[in-house]
Amino acid sequence: MHIVRVLYIRRTIDNMRMLLTTRAINTDTMPNLNLPFDGDASESAIRNAALSYGLVEDADMQGGQPGGPDFVFKDDRGARYVAEVKVVRDGRSDRVVAQLSVAIIQACHYAKNVPNAEPLAIVFVSNMVPSTIRQVKNFADQYAEHANVAIVTSEGASLVRLQGTWKNNGMLDKALPEANERSFLSRRQTTAVPFNPFSDLNQWMLKVLLAPEISAELLTAPRAPIYSGADLARAARASPMSANRLLQYLKREHYLVNGRTGITLGRREEFFSLWRSASMASPAEYSMRFLARVAMKDQLASLLRTLGDKACLGLFSAADHLGMGHVGGVPPYIYMHKLPQLEAQRPEWEMTDVCKPGQAPDFFIRRAMAPISTFRGAVQREGQLCTDVIQVWLDVINHPTRGAEQAAHIYRTFLQSLVEAH
Repeated sequence: MHIVRVLYIRRTIDNMRMLLTTRAINTDTMPNLNLPFDGDASESAIRNAALSYGLVEDADMQGGQPGGPDFVFKDDRGARYVAEVKVVRDGRSDRVVAQLSVAIIQACHYAKNVPNAEPLAIVFVSNMVPSTIRQVKNFADQYAEHANVAIVTSEGASLVRLQGTWKNNGMLDKALPEANERSFLSRRQTTAVPFNPFSDLNQWMLKVLLAPEISAELLTAPRAPIYSGADLARAARASPMSANRLLQYLKREHYLVNGRTGITLGRREEFFSLWRSASMASPAEYSMRFLARVAMKDQLASLLRTLGDKACLGLFSAADHLGMGHVGGVPPYIYMHKLPQLEAQRPEWEMTDVCKPGQAPDFFIRRAMAPISTFRGAVQREGQLCTDVIQVWLDVINHPTRGAEQAAHIYRTFLQSLVEAH
């Protein structure tokens, strides 16, 4: 059996060499030896892994469309990565290597049609074991040394090579050297991951379903009627599989209403209660101060202009901008896709510093727990980007500084009529 696997891998390598040297490649006929990219647990894991390496989805380029790449990411320098994803449901190295080979070729093909973009081949693997990780890494080093590649596992670990440099998120440190294979195998997933209706992408799609009933001043989202999973996928810039799985869940749990004007949410009081409970978390944040002790409001506005679409106001400050402010005296919160590396002394942070013990903060930087939902739904108010009305309600409700009071005010002044509509 071992000899057969070795021969299979060698044959795959030879085929890859032949394809890479062929001028015209018909990527539509490239084999996917395992399951297709399902856009649920794997999609969420890939997005989270990308964020940990400073990659966010490019809002100007839509991935997940038929005949195109699964994702288009960009980094803080504006460099684009066109990503093709393959899913492997077991950790056999021959299958992982074969799928990585196909992903490299297809990513190269798609990248040619995207300006200033590089290809990125991603393999999502369930039940990955250390020996497979090492073999796949060695394969990439030996036969695809210039390719950008990534391995993302169902356990949350990831290994990425960008611009020739390997990085991992810390969860693979014990797996890359020789490790206790039996111990690692004992942690393999044996059951399916339960569907999470409040994943980052699903929260955004829920907002899209509700958008026709919410003013554009309170939520940025498409407002065309939704009649099917294809409509929802197109409007939300998600894969059809993701949209259909959410709609199937809502239908199965009797939260879906079909009307003449399209699909929408039903039993909303119960559903919003579940949504609120699912959003209870303690995100990572920094307490910050401006070095100059004058004109705090102007300094904050200048900082937000410098950060652009990488940041937006949240919580109480966002409520003020939406005209629903109720609690005063809380320093502003700035949401970002990930916490910045302040020690790098980037220009936008030169006039700020992390608070020392006992210092009162001028503002907070918080990592968005649901960056897709948070930033796609954000609205421009008074020249500043701020989170939408649903996001503000979800975020303030558990804040220790009169957060429940602010959330109750938002519910009374706006959400109650939305919730009681169905």
